[in-house]
Amino acid sequence: MPDLRPVFFVVGIMLTGLGAAMFVPMLVDYFSSDRSWQAFAMSGIITTLFGGVLALTTYSPKPDMGPRGAFLLTVLSWLAMATFAAIPFLMNPTSMSLTDALFEATSGITTTGSTVMTGLDDQPRGILLWRAMLQWIGGVGIVVTAMAVLPMLKIGGMQLFRLESSDMGEKLLPRAASLAAAIGGIYLLLTLMCVIGYVLTGMSLFDAVAHAMTTVATGGYSTSDASMGGFIDNGADLVCIAFMLAGGMPFGMYLLMMQGKLKAPFQDPQVRTFIIIVGVMIALMTVFLWSSSQFTGSRALRLSAFNVVSIITGTGYATADYNAWGPFAVASFFVFMFIGGCAGSTACSIKIFRYQVAFEALRGYLLRMPRQNMIVPLRYGTKPLPDTIVYSVMSYFFLFFLTFAVSAVLLSVLGLDSMTAWSGAGSAVANVGPGLGDIIGPTGTYQTLSSPAKWVLMTSMIVGRLEIVTVLVILTPAFWRA
Repeated sequence: MPDLRPVFFVVGIMLTGLGAAMFVPMLVDYFSSDRSWQAFAMSGIITTLFGGVLALTTYSPKPDMGPRGAFLLTVLSWLAMATFAAIPFLMNPTSMSLTDALFEATSGITTTGSTVMTGLDDQPRGILLWRAMLQWIGGVGIVVTAMAVLPMLKIGGMQLFRLESSDMGEKLLPRAASLAAAIGGIYLLLTLMCVIGYVLTGMSLFDAVAHAMTTVATGGYSTSDASMGGFIDNGADLVCIAFMLAGGMPFGMYLLMMQGKLKAPFQDPQVRTFIIIVGVMIALMTVFLWSSSQFTGSRALRLSAFNVVSIITGTGYATADYNAWGPFAVASFFVFMFIGGCAGSTACSIKIFRYQVAFEALRGYLLRMPRQNMIVPLRYGTKPLPDTIVYSVMSYFFLFFLTFAVSAVLLSVLGLDSMTAWSGAGSAVANVGPGLGDIIGPTGTYQTLSSPAKWVLMTSMIVGRLEIVTVLVILTPAFWRA
């Protein structure tokens, strides 16, 4: 049985910080003379007190968490954050149900971007800001998790990375706190740059801040029902493309560049592959839209670039209803859900490096088939690929698609049509946001789904965001044995 005190202590600290963050939208609503400020005030007090008491009662002068404690902390922290983040939605005058409040908060903190809210243009500013803040918090949280925790736990091949595809190892930033501070600084800088970019396109400061937080976090929550399509006239979509790509890059690369290693992006195999894949997919979609006479060349390029980048990085913004582009586009966007960005980024889904490892393993297998005694060294860039990493990545692939299939079948059993069930399951496990079809497509919401379906999707969001294995490990009896 792992020592739970250090785990609950850290969870308490995180909840205290989350509660303090609730006072920011409270102030926004208060000065906007919106009565929903009271909901944030009560939520902030409840969350801060609970987190503070939890931290104080579980404090240990010499905490020793260990690997099992790290597994527990990873899962419990995200569950606790999602649960308490739902309180403002419950107490808000909009009167969400418990399921809808938890769905919105879970989708926000996991940066999935699926929503049950409608009429966003008329919602209180505090609620809109809180949605954006949840995604911003979740975005930096998953980067820290991916760079500091998952490599240690050897989850899904993440042990391949020491500060993301670099050889910096543990000597540069020996403590997780130092790593988190460095990541936070880069994350904040990217967000501020994105805010400036949006303001220059004519967005109001409030809309710019809200969208910048959800863009860099590759989350996709918007302040408008039209998503980014409501701001496309002045070029906000072009700024969005740049920062969605920035969010999809490994943050370890930014750390290297800040140290003067400006060639880092060109030396990272997953960055090169990510850019090539995005470029090829944009080109194919542009040619399709132009050749089918749906749009002119420049319009086709702009729409393709935005929506392809949005889905591949898992952001989930939309500037058009790509369901209306035809079967080829619908099938393509379904595939895009399962690509993802780089490891150690805010992007979601399977991630580029896992495909690279899988293809390298396949290459080695095919070369050895005709010559059984042939030795084929496997490499990732300049690094050797141990069998343990290949095994870990292949296990992740199996569990990812098994989770996806189980979620889709459950949604089908609950009465959803095939397109909604399968695209909804894929969107949830890959943390993309919009699905396909008229109900949960880029112009729809998840509001009309049944409560059981929403619980299936919420579970899939958490499992997918935590790289699946992290959750499954703590469900095994062996984990709890002394």
